[in-house]
This record gives sequence, C-alpha cells and structure tokens, in this order.
Amino acid sequence: MPYNCRHCGGTYCADHRLPENHDCSGLQNWNDPSGVFDSGFDESVNGGTSTSKSASSRVLDALPIDTGPGGPLAYFRGNMTYTFLALMWLTFLAQWLTLLIGGGALHRTLFVLTPQHPEYVWTWVTSVFSHSPGDILHIVFNSIVIFFFGPLVERYVGSRKFAALFIVSGALAGLSQVAIQIYQGPVIPGVGGVLGASGAALAIMGVLTVLNPKLTVYLYMIVPVPIWLLTAGTAIISVFFIGLGTSGAGNVAHAAHLVGLLVGLAYGEYVKRTKTVRTSGQFRLGGGGPGGPGGPGGPGGRRRF
Repeated sequence: MPYNCRHCGGTYCADHRLPENHDCSGLQNWNDPSGVFDSGFDESVNGGTSTSKSASSRVLDALPIDTGPGGPLAYFRGNMTYTFLALMWLTFLAQWLTLLIGGGALHRTLFVLTPQHPEYVWTWVTSVFSHSPGDILHIVFNSIVIFFFGPLVERYVGSRKFAALFIVSGALAGLSQVAIQIYQGPVIPGVGGVLGASGAALAIMGVLTVLNPKLTVYLYMIVPVPIWLLTAGTAIISVFFIGLGTSGAGNVAHAAHLVGLLVGLAYGEYVKRTKTVRTSGQFRLGGGGPGGPGGPGGPGGRRRF
C-alpha cells in the first residue's frame, strides 16, 4: 500500500514511508530547535546565520508574523490553505449579511474590485476572498481547486510564502481584469468589477505545473490528465477570449485567470531554481469543474474568477 509523506509530498511503499528511509528533504530540519520540519513560514529558525537573502525573503521577514511552536500563531504553521478556505466561506457569509443589511451599494464598496474605484485598496484583498453571492458553484469550485492543490504548494514553499503567493497573485489578477475593463471602456457607474479566488487558485496550479508537470489530475473527477495539459488548456482559453476583446466573456474573468496562472508559473520557476523540491508523479488529485476553477459566470455584470 503506497503512503504519501506529508513533509515532502512523495509517495512511498511501507518500507520507505518514514522520512528517514526515503531521504526526505525535510530531514535537514529534524533537529531544528524551533520545531520539527519547519514549514518555511517563520524564517527566523535560520538563526540569522545566512549571509545573503533574496529581496522576496527580506520582504517576508519584515512581516510581523511569528508561527513558532510556542507563538500565538503556531496553528497557522502548515495550515494556511485551510485558513484561507475558512476565510473564503466566512467572507461569503459576510457578503450575504451585507446585502441583507446594507444593500448592493455597500456590498460593492466592501467586496468588489471595480473599475470605478480601483483606489479602494481594501477591495484588492477582500475581492480575492469574495465570490458571487447568487451562485454557490463559484465558491464551491474554487474551494475544490484550493483544497486539493493548496496543501502541496504550501508544503513545497512554506506557509508564509504560500500566503503571500495567494494574496499577491489574487490581487494582481483582479487589478489586471479591472485595468482591461477600464481600457475597453466606457466605465459605467455600478457596472463591471471582479471578485473571486480563481486568480489565486490558478497561481497555485501554475506553481505545481512547474514543480511537478506530470502530476495526474482527474478532470471533472473522471478524466485523468497531466496537470501541464490542464494548465495549457486554461491558458489557451483565456488567451482566445482576450484576443477577441472579450476578456469577460460569460461573466468569467479570463484576464484574471491568465495573470494568476502566469504569476504561478513564474514563481514556480523561481522556486525550482532556488530550492530543492521533491515531487511525485504518483499523487492523484481530483479537481476542476464547469468553466474551470472559476466556473460559470456570475450575476450583476461582475467578472468572477
């Protein structure tokens, strides 16, 4: 019976299921005084011995987040994927409450990144966790992709870097879609905008495509395909609609999909070049859904992704 190592993501037989029996990449942190198998979320476990750090590492170090075993945020060590999934569903509930209490105008101000007000910087983040209130499938399909793919990427890069990837890629995806809406014009009050986590979900998929391109994914839970083929198909569809000048065709934010995917591919290549990553082509995932991770279009002229 095959066993999946939760530290490196590889799949091994019973004789090699233990980390020390398959040369697990996490063994180097076995004697880490700040915790066994550091997730990478708390860079301070390096003890400051590194003489040089990348710009991204310095930025991450500046974040006031400490997930050491004894810290108040220790739970998030290795659990950012599930934390973000919980935030998505809590935000979905908050959206409904806002609609019931404050109406559509307040909901749009708080949760939708719009071409009318891209300067509302809070929507750069809230829109990533928000989804179309009138379409439960929107959040369900995004949750499926993040649930299956997110933990693998989080193991590869660490929790803090995963959190940064999720939020930054989602925000860039949304801003790109809004920029195209502004460029295509005209900007009509109360019309347009974007919300959804598909940009972040596709960034996660992009990272996996670079690190483990032969990973098998069950499309629609039935058809087995390598993840690189699913990624290529998503990119082709997005480029096709953008090329036609219909980046929001079917109320799906194709530009946001493409940008999120490109961010993930770029970051995956960076990780591949700077970090030893053990992957396995035997791990099977089920994911996808109608219209891809974004699903079918949402109501109200907003582009969902």
